Amino acid sequence: MSDRKPAAVEQTSRTPFLERAVEGTIYASRWLMAPVYLGLIVALGILIVTFFRELYLQAPGILDMDETDIILLVLTLVDLSLAGNLVLIILFSGYENFVSKMDVARGDADRPEWMGTLDFSGLKIKLIASIVAISGIHLLKIFMNIEHYSVDQLQWYVIIHLTFVLSGVAFAAMDWIEAKSHAVK
Repeated sequence: MSDRKPAAVEQTSRTPFLERAVEGTIYASRWLMAPVYLGLIVALGILIVTFFRELYLQAPGILDMDETDIILLVLTLVDLSLAGNLVLIILFSGYENFVSKMDVARGDADRPEWMGTLDFSGLKIKLIASIVAISGIHLLKIFMNIEHYSVDQLQWYVIIHLTFVLSGVAFAAMDWIEAKSHAVK
């Protein structure tokens, strides 16, 4: 009589280990996104430098600016601010949704209310809403300097903006349909 197990039994006893190893590797691979989020911090720094560069370059001539130039400066600063907010939203919610919860923020009085509650669907809606806002501000800046653009260029800017708007409406509609389908079940 042999102490050796049949091949089928041996294979079954190895499968859970292999499965756990593969699943563990896949689960740990989420940390490969961490450098991307660190890179977004650098991108946020670039936006901050650009914001203050604009202020530094434009502030000396502010008394000589006409109303249009002042509005364009403010729109540029708002545009940079919205882009920074967009990077923060993606940074925080992307990290929390796909890598790990931020334990360092738990119990902090300054922790944003949406942090930890924004799922992928909510992130997608906030992302497209921010893109539409940024595109709208860019379009407004273009209209403030309309004499520098051809009709074809203006047409394309409007088409691109409307594409962002329609994409946002489509995303919202898909989320609404999905929520309704889950409510029916």
